[in-house]
Amino acid sequence: MPNKKRKFVADGVFYAELCEFLRRELGADGFAGCDVRVTPQRTEIVIKATRTMEVLGREDKGRRIRELTSCVSKRFNFPEGGVELFVERVQFRGLSAVAQAESLRYRLLGLLPVRRACYSVLRFVMDQGAKGCEVVVSGKLRAQRAKAMKFRDGYMIKSGYPVSTFVDVCTRHVYLRQGVLGIKVSIMLPWDAEGRTGPSTPQPDQVTILNPKED
Repeated sequence: MPNKKRKFVADGVFYAELCEFLRRELGADGFAGCDVRVTPQRTEIVIKATRTMEVLGREDKGRRIRELTSCVSKRFNFPEGGVELFVERVQFRGLSAVAQAESLRYRLLGLLPVRRACYSVLRFVMDQGAKGCEVVVSGKLRAQRAKAMKFRDGYMIKSGYPVSTFVDVCTRHVYLRQGVLGIKVSIMLPWDAEGRTGPSTPQPDQVTILNPKED
């Protein structure tokens, strides 16, 4: 039994370390998470990004993706050809909390005013069809005293099981000269029967009113 527990812990540590490595390498290229698929032949890692051509290395004929594959293979002791990296384009980057948190992080690193940066993210997310959005920035924003600023728009649920399926949350840290700022982006996804832009199951409290039958 302990071996099975150790396997789950090792898988979790591998995924966390892999995500951190890819985030540092591909943060500027719109990194929005990754999926790991284990097959009998090899391990497949699907990188989700908004700018796929930069991740692949368009100018160097795929040199960058080969370098990343080599780094991952050496770090985690994969055999020759035991791991393969793929890149998938994020269709709706306005509905990805990771992509928006990274975007906000780079705006704040570029010394854009906090209020302006947050409102631009909020507006973009709502224009992409999200039901609601909340952005929280905390730390030493202007004065020496730390505080938190919260920006909200639309409808956002905070409790119950639907939070795990309908709300996409991402947290990031911005290392500035005056200190560290914390960013938290929460996006309330819309219901989509096809499951492309949001969950395919409707909210449990959603009521559909049918037209009365004609006698």
